[in-house]
Amino acid sequence: MTLDEQERQLDRAARIVHESRHVVALVGAGISVESGIPPFRGPGGLWTKHGEPAMDGYQRFLADPRGWWADRLARQSEYSEFAKALAEARPNAAHYAMAEMERMGALQHIITQNIDNLHQEAGSVAIIEIHGNRLKLRCIGCGARWPLGELPTDEVPPRCPDCGGMVKSDTVMFGEPIPLDALESCQTQARLCDCMLLVGTSAVVYPAAEFPVIARRRGARLIEINPNETPLTDLCDAVLRGPAGETLPKLVERLKALTALRAEPQDEALES
Repeated sequence: MTLDEQERQLDRAARIVHESRHVVALVGAGISVESGIPPFRGPGGLWTKHGEPAMDGYQRFLADPRGWWADRLARQSEYSEFAKALAEARPNAAHYAMAEMERMGALQHIITQNIDNLHQEAGSVAIIEIHGNRLKLRCIGCGARWPLGELPTDEVPPRCPDCGGMVKSDTVMFGEPIPLDALESCQTQARLCDCMLLVGTSAVVYPAAEFPVIARRRGARLIEINPNETPLTDLCDAVLRGPAGETLPKLVERLKALTALRAEPQDEALES
């Protein structure tokens, strides 16, 4: 994509967002990579180096929750690299740009596939975490959640003080259903939006990959923000090629310019 075409796509994306009433961002692992968190797949990915984990993690948890918790509390494995990267990661320019868009009223909701809590650290508020949050625990019975360290029990495995259900990390394991509250909220946002930003997502992991399709079928416009093509590229109304940390701040600046232009006639009318 030439520089001129990139500028045209930025202008088009800004106009689409500016004209929309309910904008939702679907965010994938690409944005976390820009904060130093390694991906699972591809060059440098954890699974590329260490092999894919067992696909029945949730079933193993259910079969032996005490053993799972003992391993969680004591383990030293290849995933310590991932845990260390998560602990050291900080929001990048893309996270801050989305938080600013929310404050401007230009972004109504974020659906993130990431577990790193970086959107919250950047200041975003309206967030659905489809795969959970690394800093929370969740009851698999009633769905109650607690910040790490605030569950009112020292029992291992811990039990929910409300319903007695088993408690695990909030992050979704292989073989575990997406929590119903998160899934229903995502589907609601996909139906509500008239514009969806696809930020750093490969668009191949379901059910997240279905949300842009739902939105598109209902007439929403799609804007892809990704260095690479995805299966949804051809459905998009604007495509911003490049890292989200570079392109989203530029989009914010164009939105500010459009907002200022819209305000100018009103100011003149007040003066007259």
